[in-house]
Amino acid sequence: MKLLVVGGNGQVGHALLRSLAPLGEVVATTRSGQLEDAVACEPFDLADLDAIAPLLDRVRPDVVVNAAAYTAVDRAEDDAEAAFLANSEGPGRLAVECAARGIALVHYSTDYVFDGQGNRPYREDDATAPIGVYGESKLAGEQAIAASGVRHLILRTAWVYGLHGANFLRTMLRVGAEREELRVVADQRGTPTPAWLIADVTADVLRKGLEESGIVHLVAAGETTWHGFADAIFDEAVSTGLISRRPIVTAITTADYPTRARRPAYSVLDTNRLREQYGIETPSWRQALQKTLAAAAT
Repeated sequence: MKLLVVGGNGQVGHALLRSLAPLGEVVATTRSGQLEDAVACEPFDLADLDAIAPLLDRVRPDVVVNAAAYTAVDRAEDDAEAAFLANSEGPGRLAVECAARGIALVHYSTDYVFDGQGNRPYREDDATAPIGVYGESKLAGEQAIAASGVRHLILRTAWVYGLHGANFLRTMLRVGAEREELRVVADQRGTPTPAWLIADVTADVLRKGLEESGIVHLVAAGETTWHGFADAIFDEAVSTGLISRRPIVTAITTADYPTRARRPAYSVLDTNRLREQYGIETPSWRQALQKTLAAAAT
């Protein structure tokens, strides 16, 4: 199998290069044409719509895995054009060009397609109602891919973190080392999901073969708040020796920490379809965190 990973320097893209390697030849793209350590790869920007067809004709992959996205949730409120270009128009054109060449497409979406007013884990067929530009742009990308007729799998995930790139885990470890006390929001609920888990499940799905085209939710098991996640990060970081002391983590409300974009108050995702279609059980978010930090300590 020949696989093309779009966005090879992002959190998920970086993990995919490792997870997909056993499946065959993996070709990565980045906007700069370089991976970490100045390793050369295909230069490509998903926002350059006219560059998509030449890339596919040059690489000739069996499967494209699109890990590129505009993820600056707050900035998107004032930069909707860029968000929609990267999250909707780019993936939509990519899907059309893949469909024309018989190439399968795996794409990632987000819990932000929901409004967060639910009180049970969201299923794939629940009504979407994004409350910000980022969620709107990602939903538009889902719809464009579905309309293209390409054989596809859209994996919705949430609260993505890891040891690579900018994310909540790395921010907590950095800021926690600098301060005695942190204030973290405790009234938003979701499921922290590491990039390596997303990449490993993607590889497992491709190994088994894509089922019918559609959307599947992919997150770790269980749920917590950002405050609960921060508490767990510091507990595990102390126990693995990553940090020497644990800061105080004070719970605050969303109203105490205003942001440009609204966030869903509840965005836990139901993963029964992942289990039923592919036989994949994800670990608890706490177990996944332990594994992530254990890798950082080695």
